[in-house]
Amino acid sequence: MNKLHQLRQTITDQGLAVAYISDPMTIKYLTGFYSDPVERVLALLVFADHDPFLFAPALEVEAIKQSGWAYPVYGYLDHEQPYQMIADQVKRRVADPQNWGAELGFLTVARLRALQENFPHAKFDFDLTPAIEQMRLLKDDQEIATLKEAGKWADFALEVGFKAVHPGVSEQAVAADLEYALKQHGIMNMSFDTLIQAGAHAAEPHGATSDRLIKEGDLVLFDLGTVYDGYISDVSRTVAVGEITKQQQEIYQVCLEAQLTAQAAAKPGMTAAELDAIARQVIEKAGYGEYFIHRLGHGMGMSEHEFPSIMEGNDLQLQPGMCFSIEPGIYMPGIAGVRIEDCVHITPTGCEPFTHTTKALQTL
Repeated sequence: MNKLHQLRQTITDQGLAVAYISDPMTIKYLTGFYSDPVERVLALLVFADHDPFLFAPALEVEAIKQSGWAYPVYGYLDHEQPYQMIADQVKRRVADPQNWGAELGFLTVARLRALQENFPHAKFDFDLTPAIEQMRLLKDDQEIATLKEAGKWADFALEVGFKAVHPGVSEQAVAADLEYALKQHGIMNMSFDTLIQAGAHAAEPHGATSDRLIKEGDLVLFDLGTVYDGYISDVSRTVAVGEITKQQQEIYQVCLEAQLTAQAAAKPGMTAAELDAIARQVIEKAGYGEYFIHRLGHGMGMSEHEFPSIMEGNDLQLQPGMCFSIEPGIYMPGIAGVRIEDCVHITPTGCEPFTHTTKALQTL
């Protein structure tokens, strides 16, 4: 059963007349076509008993047709009223659809109101997000193979980046070197903005690559990912520049033990919360628990952050085909930050990583 048919089955099972899909990544997952419409309207309409259609800015219509989309596509010009046009096409198929499904976490209030104005008797109560999350949760063999290829390019990026590190070079220069090398090999997009953080700057888990100069005695945190054929990689490593302190060495070794222990333990049947606890207990036992301030991991696939979260309180059981990060971190303000991460896929007996760069402390 293909992806659209799975969604249609959900529509039928829930007694819905139509599903309104507007997250561009979900549209890509279901149709193979991706575009970020920015302020314009891009939507997929799926019905229980009629063929779906895509609605898009006029400038996207030819690209949609060339993408292999086999169903109708309708475009609109900037001066036209998109929701009136969507309503016209829906009513040609279902005269007065009462029950709608939508990705309620993505649909803005303004756009929901625009739909409601055109369908005043309709209810938009059913959230399709959990059903779509379940569809995307388990990756098939082809998806796993593509994720492995993305992982290979992340390893390549780390190799280039490590060679670029030396005292006096900026974080930005290191990021530029590795991204340029990827582009030379045809890898044009990163999963997210490349993160290079040195010294105390790395204690900001969601900081940004800056013009800070790397210096002797720094730990340098790399967090990056590549996009390959629509699927992403995500990896973190931390390296040393010259001689580092005993405290920095200890932080690194504790984080490494937590990551390796969790990755070795991940297997079908255990829960996401249990896996998070395995890594967290290592860090807490070493006295650094207050400095591990985020979940152990997140799902990944077409997006760098997908369902599920590997965290306390999540009793979801791991299953073969699930893909997620294992990324413990220790962040000590004013001193250093360390994060070590591989994304993995659950196998029948354990897990396998998508990236393979050594996790032993490298001194550059």
